Amino acid sequence: MWHDLWSVQVPIAEKVIRTVLVYALLLVLFRVAGKRGLANLNTFDFVVIFLLSNVVQNAIIGADNSLLGGVIGAVTLVVVNAGVTSWLARDSRAERLLEGTPTTVIEDGAVVPGALRKLSLRSGEIEQAVRLQNGDSIDGVALGSLGPDGQLVITLKRDEQNATRGDVEALQARLAAIEELLAGLAARP
Repeated sequence: MWHDLWSVQVPIAEKVIRTVLVYALLLVLFRVAGKRGLANLNTFDFVVIFLLSNVVQNAIIGADNSLLGGVIGAVTLVVVNAGVTSWLARDSRAERLLEGTPTTVIEDGAVVPGALRKLSLRSGEIEQAVRLQNGDSIDGVALGSLGPDGQLVITLKRDEQNATRGDVEALQARLAAIEELLAGLAARP
């Protein structure tokens, strides 16, 4: 029994190669699936992820049920992922290739219909994302882009933006100047 836990039944090099190939395949599949697949996971997305993990399990471990074989697969996955993440942080071309580029989904207060179809998004999902970022409606958005990470980044139209601390301080300074002028006028005979 103890021997079976530690006896790797598939050559270690094969196990590492299997793991790297499955990782690369999943990377390509998620890249092709698009931005939405990683951002807003719904029930169906979770079902696919759970089933996908079960489907690729045998491709990674092969005919090996040993503890050490599982450890080798897990360590390989973590190391490969760390390497890819580090590569993406250093190389903008790799980032564009593997993660993609932002897609404009809102321009001047209107949804870009072709972008929604391409990303398999519903306008209600975009409206919800706008509200989560303190926008009142899509009409108030100057530009909205869905990033490679699946996050919607919006820029509100100028008249829809909230006042900043600098705006309030500027108004307070102007009010103080007006009060001073009024006090000066009231003091005149």
